[in-house]
Amino acid sequence: MSRPQPLGRADLLAPLTPAPGAVERVGVEVECALLDPATGTGARYSGPRGVRAVLAAVLERWGGEPEHDTGQLTGVRLPDGSSVTLEHGGQIEYSSTPAPGVGGAVDEVRAALERLADLAAGFGLALVPGGNLPFGRLADVEWVPMTRGAAMRRYFAGLGPAGERAPHVMALSLSTQATLDFLGPEDLTRKLRMQTAVAPVVSALLVNSPLLEGRPCGLLSHRSWAWLRTDPRRGGLLPPALRPDVSAEDLVDWALGIPLIHYRTADGRYHRAPDGTFADLLRDGLPDGTGPTAAHWAAHLSQLWTDTRVRRTLELRGADGPPAPHLAALPALWTGLTYHPPSREAAWELTRGHTAEEHRAARAELPARGPDTRLGDTPVRALAAELLRLARTGLEARVAAGLEPPHVPAHLDPLDEIAATGRTFAHQCLERWHGDLRTDPARYVAAHRI
Repeated sequence: MSRPQPLGRADLLAPLTPAPGAVERVGVEVECALLDPATGTGARYSGPRGVRAVLAAVLERWGGEPEHDTGQLTGVRLPDGSSVTLEHGGQIEYSSTPAPGVGGAVDEVRAALERLADLAAGFGLALVPGGNLPFGRLADVEWVPMTRGAAMRRYFAGLGPAGERAPHVMALSLSTQATLDFLGPEDLTRKLRMQTAVAPVVSALLVNSPLLEGRPCGLLSHRSWAWLRTDPRRGGLLPPALRPDVSAEDLVDWALGIPLIHYRTADGRYHRAPDGTFADLLRDGLPDGTGPTAAHWAAHLSQLWTDTRVRRTLELRGADGPPAPHLAALPALWTGLTYHPPSREAAWELTRGHTAEEHRAARAELPARGPDTRLGDTPVRALAAELLRLARTGLEARVAAGLEPPHVPAHLDPLDEIAATGRTFAHQCLERWHGDLRTDPARYVAAHRI
C-alpha cells in the first residue's frame, strides 16, 4: 500500500471551508441527563435500565443506523439526519437536522426530546437538561466504553493541574449548543470575531450549574469553572478570533500548535497520539511511520473545544444549558446576533475593544459572579442587555422577512429578565432548592424533567 501524500495547506484549509451552496441554517444540540427520579443519580451505561438499553430502544423504535465503538452501542443516526448519541458519562444528546430558522429547529428539538423522555420513562428514568448532573459523583460514574474516552482521560491526567477537572466535564457536564453557518471567507471573519468577542457575556448570562453532588458548590457555574481546568489551550477563548481580520489561515496556524489527543485505526479503536503538536506530527509521523491524513486533521479539529468550534459550520458551545422551558433562548440569541448583519456588526463594535487578557479574567470570574462579572472595566449585565436588544432586532428582522414565525423573538424574554434583575437560572435553581424543592432530589427531578 502506498503511503498517503503529505497534507498540504489546501488539505488543512478544506475542513474550514463551507460546503458548496451553503445557506444560513440553524442546528440545535441538547445534552440531557438520564436520572433516577427518586435519587437524582445518573443512569449507568449497562443493565436493563441503563443508557445502552435506552439507546437500543431508540434504534428499535425510531429506526436509523447504529454507531458503535468496538462493538458497543454509542449512538444512533436517525432516518431524518438527526442523531441521538452518548457523552462519556452516559449523558444523552439529541442533535437536530439543520433548519431554515430557530422556529423550525426548536420545534423539532422539543418534539424529539418529548419522545425521548417518554421512551426513557419506560425504563424508569427522567430526561433532564441543564448545565450539569446535580447529584452524581464522579466516583460512581460508569464510563461509556468508548476507546476514545479512555485515551482522553489518559491525556488529561498527564496534564496535571491543567487537566484535573476534565473527568468532571466529560462525565457530569451538560450544555445546549447552536450550530450556524458561514458562507465564505469574509462571512467567516465577520461572524467568528463577533461570536468570540461576546462569548464571555453569553456564558455569564446563562450560568446554570450551581449544584454538585447534591448540594450548592459555591459557584453559579461549576461547568464553566471545570472547563478552566480542562486543557485551557484547546477550550474557551479562541485567541486569533479576536483579530478584526481573523481568517481560516489563522485558525489553521493556531490548531497546528496544539497536540492531537487520539486517532482511530482501521480496526475502529482509538489510540493516544504521540506527544507534541500537530505540526510535530506532520514532520515526524505516527508511531507506525505513516504521516497523518485528512481524517486525522478532521479528528484534531473535533478535539478543539473553543466557545465557537469552527469546521464547516460555527458551533456555539460555551454556555451552560438552560432549564427545559427555556432551551430555545440560547439558539435564539445566537441566531439573532449572527444572521442579521446590522446586529452582528453592532455587537462586534460593542465588544471589540476587549483584550485576550480581559477575556481570560472574565472567564475566571464568571463561574462565581455570573452577570456581575466585568469584562475589562465594563459590567457584563450592561453588555448583556444591549446584546439582547440587538438579538431581538435581528430576530424581528427575520420575522419580517418570513424566515421565522412571529413568536420567536419572545424566546429571549427569560434572558431579558436575567439581564434586568441579575437573577440567573442558577440563582433561580438555588432559590427553589432551598424553597419549594426542600433540598429533595426527587422534587428537583420532578421540577426539571422534560
